[in-house]
Amino acid sequence: MNEPEAVAKAVAAMRSATALPVTVKHRIGVDDSEDYPFLKRFVETVAAAGCTTFIVHARKAWLKGLSPKENREVPPLTYEHVYRLKAEFPQLTIVINGGIKTLAQCSEQLALVDGVMLGHEPYENPWMLATVDSTLFGTQDPSQSRAEALQRLQPYVEASLARGVPLAAITRHLLGLFRSQPGGRAFRRVLSEGVHRPGAQWPLLEKALLEVTRETALAA
Repeated sequence: MNEPEAVAKAVAAMRSATALPVTVKHRIGVDDSEDYPFLKRFVETVAAAGCTTFIVHARKAWLKGLSPKENREVPPLTYEHVYRLKAEFPQLTIVINGGIKTLAQCSEQLALVDGVMLGHEPYENPWMLATVDSTLFGTQDPSQSRAEALQRLQPYVEASLARGVPLAAITRHLLGLFRSQPGGRAFRRVLSEGVHRPGAQWPLLEKALLEVTRETALAA
């Protein structure tokens, strides 16, 4: 962001090489930059190179003194800068990111910007997206339960394993599926302990799901 002209050149080069959309994800500022004027100049410069979609994490990036993890949590959120961008650049697609944890919050944000990017929350709690179709798009949700969603993943898992994809590359994204539910810890433990063993296949996920079913019955 400190070199918007360099970003603009990169965008122009990518646009000349492909017909696919080129988007830019960025923060609202860097270290001691001047907040909104700094942000506006960056977007103006890059938009002039043909970028029409900007995904804005509504925090500054502190390159001095904060780790990458701390940069995701410590700098305060300033959503107002993102809303102002949309108001001043109505022709651009402005997507907001940062600190948004619920679909209700997504709905609120969509009244002010064009889109919402979720990252950390659905990764830790993927079931939060179970009703995104009905809540935000007015269409039917694909699965009615966590167990159903997992079972529907079987063809994908087996096809991926057949292509040589290790099971761990898939299950790492499923560890939070039963977060805060009876059997959630057991589900995570079974996957974590078994996924690296030789011959780990789809039955490991069925075994983990069985632990959830057992503990749910005990809790009833």
